[in-house]
Amino acid sequence: MKPTAPRTTKDLIHAAAVETRLRKPYGNDEAISARHSVQRFSDLSEPRQVLVRLCQSINWGQIQHLVVRKADPVFSPPPIVLVDIKLDTHDGQGPRPEFELADFVLCDEVCRLMAQLNEIDEGTIDRIEVRAGIARRIMYNCPLTTVRR
Repeated sequence: MKPTAPRTTKDLIHAAAVETRLRKPYGNDEAISARHSVQRFSDLSEPRQVLVRLCQSINWGQIQHLVVRKADPVFSPPPIVLVDIKLDTHDGQGPRPEFELADFVLCDEVCRLMAQLNEIDEGTIDRIEVRAGIARRIMYNCPLTTVRR
């Protein structure tokens, strides 16, 4: 029997963190630096694993006002989590299949999100759009001198 879905942002973040700790694979005591290219979930730092699990658990929605420090997401203060629920169907309402796995290969979008965290380094992501349990788009503030053309 599956546990009931968490209802508050704090519950979602806590559940994602607990899932990350419970599913941590054995034999990976030394985490790969956040500055390196990451290919697998187990290569991520714990805060980044929590972010991936949070996206997987909300499945459809947004994460707003996520603080980034030293290229890692910070969950204190907790970001705002908006869950988008379709009322005309049950399809796609549960978490992604990878949510049950201890380790898996990261898709391109997640790798790009990790690269963006490295680029932001210190700041706040205003919005992460999550579709099908994967971060698909982000918006963040940056100085005018760093805006890409």
